[in-house]
Amino acid sequence: MTMLGRTAQNLFWLSRYVERAENMARLLEVGYRMSLTSRREGGASEHLVSMMQAAEVDEAFASKDRVADVDTVANFMMFDPDNYSSVYSCLLAARTNARSVRTAITSDMWESINSAWLEFSQIKPRDVRGAKLLGLLEWVKDIGHQFRGALLGTILRDDGFAFLQAGNFIERADNTARILDMKYYVLLPRAKMVGGDLDIQQWTLILRAASAHRSYRHVYHDRYKAHNIADFLMLRPEMPRSLIFCAKYIEDNLATLSQFYGQKQSCDEAASQLRSMVDGTDMDTIFSYGLHEFLTEFIARNNRVSDTLSESYNFY
Repeated sequence: MTMLGRTAQNLFWLSRYVERAENMARLLEVGYRMSLTSRREGGASEHLVSMMQAAEVDEAFASKDRVADVDTVANFMMFDPDNYSSVYSCLLAARTNARSVRTAITSDMWESINSAWLEFSQIKPRDVRGAKLLGLLEWVKDIGHQFRGALLGTILRDDGFAFLQAGNFIERADNTARILDMKYYVLLPRAKMVGGDLDIQQWTLILRAASAHRSYRHVYHDRYKAHNIADFLMLRPEMPRSLIFCAKYIEDNLATLSQFYGQKQSCDEAASQLRSMVDGTDMDTIFSYGLHEFLTEFIARNNRVSDTLSESYNFY
């Protein structure tokens, strides 16, 4: 029996929105910490704006005609209902999708997202500043961990599971690429900084945004180097937030759907093209091509996977 397109869509976007809420917290944390490194020079807003550019919400923020300081940007990224990628919007959308498919998910999954939304909706934005902001960002990341724990520990490995996982890793691939592209935007005006202490400090913050600073040391046994950090977040198949890990997992889950429904779809070819971008290349080739250009193309191909998946399985 095939799953209804609306149910498949809700599962896919439920998983994407939970992952996006966590990823917005990760982006805001790295933007906030980068802003602290340049606050004495008065350049804090530059890092916050570059973070919003990476999340593609800078134009929406600019339309509000506000100064890009820490408190204003944090409120926009965390609580603003007009920002469709804010943590508020993502958790509300995740809960709405979950409620629509209560019979297709487990009670543990529902309780995880429902309780998270109820708790978050009680938080007053004016109370979240400084150290409390960092604490809230950690809490949002924990929500993602709890939801995925409930998902992996309780749901059947059927087509619903494949839609959920496809949504998770399409969103995660998008975010890892955007975090890396954020570094490009931050350093673009200052080529002289490349290789300096501030350059390495910023790359290190990006590793932390991906919860990868400890695992990086296990792989490279070396000080932080831009080349190795980019390689770790893009091409290391054992790193669960890397582009290649996500691309392979997306391809595997779409192949599972094809087997389940008995035929290949256009999204399978799109997923294969995404995986081929990061399978068999190396960082020297990517840097020669242009890091920003490579990431822009990867994001476009990843979006293509999402679009063709929607078409193939009748999302509406």
